[in-house]
Amino acid sequence: MLTMGFLSWLLGDENLMSLLAENWRAGVWVVAAIIFCETGLVVLPFLPGDGLLFATGALLGAQGVVPWWPMGVITLAAILGDGLNYCIGRSALGRALLRRGWIKPAHLARTRRFFDRYGAPTITIGRFVPVVRTVAPFLAGMSGMCPRRFALYNVLGALIWCGGLLSIGYWLGDIPWVRANMLWLVLAIVAILLLPPAWQCWRLARAGR
Repeated sequence: MLTMGFLSWLLGDENLMSLLAENWRAGVWVVAAIIFCETGLVVLPFLPGDGLLFATGALLGAQGVVPWWPMGVITLAAILGDGLNYCIGRSALGRALLRRGWIKPAHLARTRRFFDRYGAPTITIGRFVPVVRTVAPFLAGMSGMCPRRFALYNVLGALIWCGGLLSIGYWLGDIPWVRANMLWLVLAIVAILLLPPAWQCWRLARAGR
């Protein structure tokens, strides 16, 4: 309900999407700030990055804005966000956040399962999975992952995640049906991206029983 309410606010006629429509430059910086916070602050895993990227690309496409500059700014924000999260995980602040329970155990457990399955590429793959993309850089820092290796997967993941979703939104956003059903289409994308971790959690729960 929180995610749906936040998405409704973002896509509301008088909110962020309206800002993008009226002043796309200012809107791009706001979107970049949201992406930075979602990926950089481990305590904010609920921000809807996937839907926001798609909607941003769609509105830029509808206005005929060349996407390269916005894409570069938002991708850089995602890279810097993961970098900050990694540094927090390596620091005493990261251990303090764990001790005080600021990070939900369920979020840590889900991300650890991804690391067990995919290893270091979780930094890239996890970009497409809500919660995991926020917690994975933090755990990478805590586990002492090589900074160069982390940087490689961080940049690769940001390029694919931001570039891919912004491009899809950009090329589809000019279709009248897409514009008329933007909120539901974004929610559908978020739901589809949630299916793999949900399936994995169901399998683990069933095996536990």
